[in-house]
Amino acid sequence: MELTRIRPQRIRLMGEPIDLVTPPEVMTFTARKVAARQKAIIANHNTHSLYLMPREPEMRAFFSRADLIELDSIPLAYWGKLTKKPVGRGHRCTYLDWRDDFWRMAQANHWRVFYLGGVPGASEVAAERLEAKWPGVTIAVRNGYFDMDPGSAENRAVVDQINAFEPHIVFVGMGMPRQEVWIHRNYDALTQGVVFSVGGAFDYEAGYQKAAPRWLAKLGFEWAFRLGAAPRRLFARYLVEPWHLMPAALRDLSLAYGPAARRPTLPRPAGATVRKIQG
Repeated sequence: MELTRIRPQRIRLMGEPIDLVTPPEVMTFTARKVAARQKAIIANHNTHSLYLMPREPEMRAFFSRADLIELDSIPLAYWGKLTKKPVGRGHRCTYLDWRDDFWRMAQANHWRVFYLGGVPGASEVAAERLEAKWPGVTIAVRNGYFDMDPGSAENRAVVDQINAFEPHIVFVGMGMPRQEVWIHRNYDALTQGVVFSVGGAFDYEAGYQKAAPRWLAKLGFEWAFRLGAAPRRLFARYLVEPWHLMPAALRDLSLAYGPAARRPTLPRPAGATVRKIQG
């Protein structure tokens, strides 16, 4: 599927929009945007972001302007299948799923990548390792500890630093909802680049955080691995927040199995065609 011509199918899970794209499709979309010198926002939804949506108004504003919204959760993919959505495990997209494909593409095209986030020192270590592994890529970094209030001198300096670097890609990894809020507030001030919200991507690259084995992630148990590694920090996220999604989950079930779902579908008139949405 060429994402520059036809938009991917967009579904709703737990009441929120998600695009049915695979990691290769995300990479194709990114490469074409870079080649066309077009800006874009690539976001991702998981259960934590769904929990935050009604509690953080700027999260909703951020997702409303995203060009692609990845599905960053195998449990959500299973939920989509249960509620009769055309979604599968192959639609799971997150940095750890497409990292090698991304850096291989960045190396081939000599991309400039700016990473905003992480604790002081971590992103520098990650950048050194990545540049050594993928020669031809140029990386600049800035830690995520600064005053991000609109109009603050520090925030203006960060935006100026990014623009001066003239990046092809901007990774913002400051955790939810800080990274989404920052992108929403500053996207218009960025002069170029495809912008991703990537969480702790460079923490993994620097070795500050260990990623779950990909086979475990594909089975839908990455959350358990992360919970075991940081139980105090992630207890509420994985064991409390999902209960707040029950009303949205019940609505999904009602739409899939309730009276409205059992109504007969009217036949399409003879000669009718399905119109493709042009991007």
